[in-house]
Amino acid sequence: MSFTRSIREPPPLAEKITDEPITSRTAQSTVTCAYMANISGYWRKVTVTWCKNLMSHFFTVAIQSPGSDFRCHTCKVDLKPWHFWSKKGFKSFEIDPPSAAVDVFWDLRSAKFAAGPEPFADFYVALVCDEEVALLIGDIKKKAYKRTKSRPALVDAVLFCKRENVFAKRSFSTRARFDERRRAAHDIVVESSTGSGGARDPEMWISIDGIVLIHVRNLQWKFRGNQTVVIGGDVGGGGVNQTVQVFWDVHDWLFGSSGNGHGLFIFKPGIAEPESEKEEGGGGGSAHGSDTGSLYYSTMSNNNSNANEFCLFLHAWKIE
Repeated sequence: MSFTRSIREPPPLAEKITDEPITSRTAQSTVTCAYMANISGYWRKVTVTWCKNLMSHFFTVAIQSPGSDFRCHTCKVDLKPWHFWSKKGFKSFEIDPPSAAVDVFWDLRSAKFAAGPEPFADFYVALVCDEEVALLIGDIKKKAYKRTKSRPALVDAVLFCKRENVFAKRSFSTRARFDERRRAAHDIVVESSTGSGGARDPEMWISIDGIVLIHVRNLQWKFRGNQTVVIGGDVGGGGVNQTVQVFWDVHDWLFGSSGNGHGLFIFKPGIAEPESEKEEGGGGGSAHGSDTGSLYYSTMSNNNSNANEFCLFLHAWKIE
């Protein structure tokens, strides 16, 4: 049996959700996690997306076919809050090539949620093919293996990208594990004083695990930038500190039309590589100009072919 491995270009980093003004009634929080998993003899991209708004809460699993056609096989699961039974179940669908059945098992009856649509404890979602658990998400893994009656995969799936859309007035929070070998996820909070009124210059704070690591004053002049921070290790990781690069672009917060702009924050583990070209003007220019492109793509350079390089994209949407 031959194994092939291919990782395609990521989707656009700052896509628009809607052209209409966004309000608390129309906002839909989403979390998208992209994995590489070995399914039926091929390395495939698996995308798990969690969505929640005022009317619905669901997740989808999309498995991309190997090759150049970018075909995806998708399974959607509605988590209706008024139906307890929908929070545990399984669905089956076909993938190719070769033709094979994939079973999606889930149990979210006791799942714990924070502000976003993605659970963080007491749940599992398992993808099973050929009596093997190709992808297992969640922390109650023993129950997952017992229920699926399947063996663990010989090669673990790898999470290489997480993208989240968060809607709030001034404080945006998420959780991320920058190293899968570490047990605890890190709490990330972005706060800003933009739009608060008064003569005070806009400021921004980025904290990880309750510690403010980045404080940007005069944000109207420094709406784009990057900084390398060091976060403390957890017990599971042996208490070793970790270096993380943080990039931000909040041009639309300050200069965009109300309800259509968002801030983009990128968190990438590791030390920044020397750049041959630096941005000029310290934050001038258009939000969609060439300087923005160089900022975004510098974080992805030389990493599109390496699934072990994790990257978090946080899209922070301000609502009134």
